[in-house]
Amino acid sequence: MDKHHILLIIHLISATVWVGGHLVLLLGFLPKALKHKNFDFISRFEKTYEPIGMPSLLLLVITGVWMAYDLNAPLPSWFSFTSGVETVVSLKIIGLLTTICFAISAQTRVLPKLAKGQIQKLPEMAIHILCVTLIAVILLILGSTIRNGGFLF
Repeated sequence: MDKHHILLIIHLISATVWVGGHLVLLLGFLPKALKHKNFDFISRFEKTYEPIGMPSLLLLVITGVWMAYDLNAPLPSWFSFTSGVETVVSLKIIGLLTTICFAISAQTRVLPKLAKGQIQKLPEMAIHILCVTLIAVILLILGSTIRNGGFLF
C-alpha cells in the first residue's frame, strides 16, 4: 500500500465516524428531543460522540489537505477552480468553514441557552444539526468524485 492509499483509508474511516455520527444525531436523537422537548437527548449523545467525532474531524482535515497536495492541488491553487480536483478541494474547504461557523454559533449562542433550560432554542439547535449533517453528506459526495477527477462547473 502506498502513502496515498493509507491516507485515503484514514480519511474514509474518519468520514464514516463524522457523517455517521451526525446522521445518528439527526435521525435518532433529534426527533426524540423535539418530541419530548428535552435537550438531554442531544446532550447525552454529544457527550458520548464528541470524544470520537472531533478527532475524526481533525483527521479529515489533515488527511484531506495531505491528499490534496498528493493530487497536485496545493494551497496556492485552492479557489482557482481550474481543475476538477481543485474545484472539489475548494468546495470541501468552503463546507468545512461553513461547518465551523455553525459550530461557533451553536457553542456561543444556542448551547449556553439550552444549558440554562431555555428549551425554546431547541428548534434553532435542530436547524444547526440539520445543516451540519447536510454539509457532511455533501462533502462525502464531493469526495467520492475525486476518483474520477472531480468536476468543473
